[in-house]
Amino acid sequence: MGKRFIPRPTVMSELKNYFMITVGLTLYAFTWKFFMAPYKFVTGGITGVGGIVEYTTGLPMQYTYFAINIVLIIIAIQQLGWKFCVKTIYAIAVMTLALEFFDFVFQTCPTAYQILGPDKQLEACIVGSIFIGMGIAFCFLSNGSTGGVDIIAAIVNKYKDISFGRAMLYVDACIIISSFFIIPSENISMSIQKVFYGFINLVIVNVSLDYMVNSNRQAVQFFIFSNKYDEIAYYITRGLKRGVTLLDSVGYYSGKEGKVVTTIARANQSNQLLSAIKQIDPNALISQSKVMAVYGNGFDKIKSKKKVNIDDTVIVDTEKPEETK
Repeated sequence: MGKRFIPRPTVMSELKNYFMITVGLTLYAFTWKFFMAPYKFVTGGITGVGGIVEYTTGLPMQYTYFAINIVLIIIAIQQLGWKFCVKTIYAIAVMTLALEFFDFVFQTCPTAYQILGPDKQLEACIVGSIFIGMGIAFCFLSNGSTGGVDIIAAIVNKYKDISFGRAMLYVDACIIISSFFIIPSENISMSIQKVFYGFINLVIVNVSLDYMVNSNRQAVQFFIFSNKYDEIAYYITRGLKRGVTLLDSVGYYSGKEGKVVTTIARANQSNQLLSAIKQIDPNALISQSKVMAVYGNGFDKIKSKKKVNIDDTVIVDTEKPEETK
């Protein structure tokens, strides 16, 4: 079998995940304090609820955010278990501390108020929404959660036939619409404007989030020709947690028999796999190609709800009937 190539410990990958969650939530908190709050925008999620409370009572939104999430975490532990909640608890702590920090920075730096200018609501909404989408994407791509609505959506999804994304959309829409009735405004047009910017935020956040997540979920297919196919296959299954198929091969010129390692992985795993192959067998021949879509274990689920009546499928006999003399 030869010497096995042992993958790096999973501790390093987990530390990387926690680092990216920290970066994402810090970006989210910065954007809220410097792009959203100064213009009194209302977003979806528990941050949106915290924003409504801050605009109406003056209580900093991080306190509302933390209090509501503590209640949701207690419910989630009972309904979803500890495994779902570990990174969520970490995310809530990071988000709360980051909001508190930027609140302090904001108070000591008055020039940061309405950073793009007093009449730049649309620009601030667009830029801020893109940054928020990026921050949430960093969390999701690191198998993390931002807490709040994620918890509500997960619980609803467990008991009702509503997708995770649709449940989040419904909750976010309700929060934004509620700002029309709760936040005091000089006239009705300003209240409508708040809701309008809230839905712009909701659309842009989801578009930027989908773009970043889907671009990182792009699948690639590898064909690897190597005499050390066993070590390479071992690394792919243990290090990347991906399936491997070994194909028999015969060199046309040399007539030598061998094995071809074929696997499908995420695009963001490509560099890791190529580096490992280089260490195992620098002379390996590698063919890499993009895949439009992959459905099945470890990849996307088939979302088509259309049912096909397989029993009515007509089976055509392609064999040529014998000629009768």
